[in-house]
Amino acid sequence: MVLFNALIGAIASQAGSSGDNPLPVIVGLLNRMGGLPGLLQKLQQAGLGDEVKSWISTGANQPVSPDALGQALGADTVANFARQLGIDPQQGLGMLAQVLPQVVDGLSPQGQLPAEGSDLGVLLGGLMGGAGGPGSLPGMLGGLLGKR
Repeated sequence: MVLFNALIGAIASQAGSSGDNPLPVIVGLLNRMGGLPGLLQKLQQAGLGDEVKSWISTGANQPVSPDALGQALGADTVANFARQLGIDPQQGLGMLAQVLPQVVDGLSPQGQLPAEGSDLGVLLGGLMGGAGGPGSLPGMLGGLLGKR
C-alpha cells in the first residue's frame, strides 16, 4: 500500500494545472469500459492476459507498457482520459500504465475479483467519502481524497 500511496501522489501531482484528482477519472474510465470485468476482458483480448493475471493474483504485478495499454484501450479512450485531466495523452497513458495494475490488484484481494455487478465507487469506498478501515484500499483512497 505504501507503493500505491506514492503512485497516487505522483499521479495527482502530474495531473494538469486544474488540480483534478485522477482517481474519479480512472473510476469513470472503468465504468465506461463495463466495469472491472469489461476492462480486464478488453486487455486480455488485446494480448495482455499474462499481465492481467498477475494483477489479480497474489504475486507481483507485471508491468504494462503505455504503448500496449494505448493499443488495448484505443486512442479515443486515452484522449478522453487525458482531456479530463488536462494532460497530454502520452502522459495519461503513462499514468494509467502505472496505476491500473495497482488498482486491479487492490480490487482483487487474495486473488479474487469482486462480485459481478459490484459498483466500483462502493468498492473504493465511494471515492469522495472514504469507507473501510484505515489499512484498506477503500479507506486509503477515501483518506487521500478527503485530504485534498
